[in-house]
Amino acid sequence: MIPVVSPGVLSVMIVDDEAPARVRLRDLLADLAPVLPNELVAEAENGLLALAAVASRPVDVALVDIQMPRMDGIALARRLSELAQPPAVIFVTAFDAYAVQAFELNVVDYLLKPVRAQRLLAALQKVRPLRPPTSRSPAPLQQAARSHLTCHERGRLLLIPVAGIIYLKADLKYVTARTRDREYLLDESLSHLEQEFGEQFLRLHRSVLVAREALVGFEKSGSDDAETQWQAMLRDIPERLPVSRRQWPLVKSFAHHFAP
Repeated sequence: MIPVVSPGVLSVMIVDDEAPARVRLRDLLADLAPVLPNELVAEAENGLLALAAVASRPVDVALVDIQMPRMDGIALARRLSELAQPPAVIFVTAFDAYAVQAFELNVVDYLLKPVRAQRLLAALQKVRPLRPPTSRSPAPLQQAARSHLTCHERGRLLLIPVAGIIYLKADLKYVTARTRDREYLLDESLSHLEQEFGEQFLRLHRSVLVAREALVGFEKSGSDDAETQWQAMLRDIPERLPVSRRQWPLVKSFAHHFAP
């Protein structure tokens, strides 16, 4: 019989080949239930069994070990992402060597064993329960925004925290991500980044997005560019960013919203 989970309760699946690890997570979930209502609806010893479980009962989140027989956690996360109702994935592992792959797979979080209750709670709070099925066609599920972007540089894959990015600027086929310390080249489009991070970034210009939290003010432009009348002043760096005439009304309304 398929368990029925009450609305607003997070449905959870544990995937780990070690029984003591599953017991540990089961106990932590029970401890967190008064704070974050959840219900364990499936357990599996490997990725193949986990896929069979979600085929009969979709879940909101899967707590997944990485090193498992038959199908490991990395392969499982890829397969889960292809489902019509993909669960959020939180890796729970004893090894930190898979962090880069985890971020590339856009998992919600990456927890190291032994997992602490507060750390698990913080990870689960990032997960939104799936909507219950209705008679109407379901709206496409929106993937949660990434916490990091990636930059390939001299044979390395660098992780850039989105929270540390001051602005994103398009230039030819690359986008430059500027942090307080340096610039990174991203192989992504500015329009896609705006769609994904529209709540965190504000468009100043056809080629510039700025972190809303990084704005400290605006000043008149001394440039002869007829399209640019104002420049944005930024926290932590002296650089100014152009604000196009087209975007100025929106940017101005944002500035007035936060004005004392």
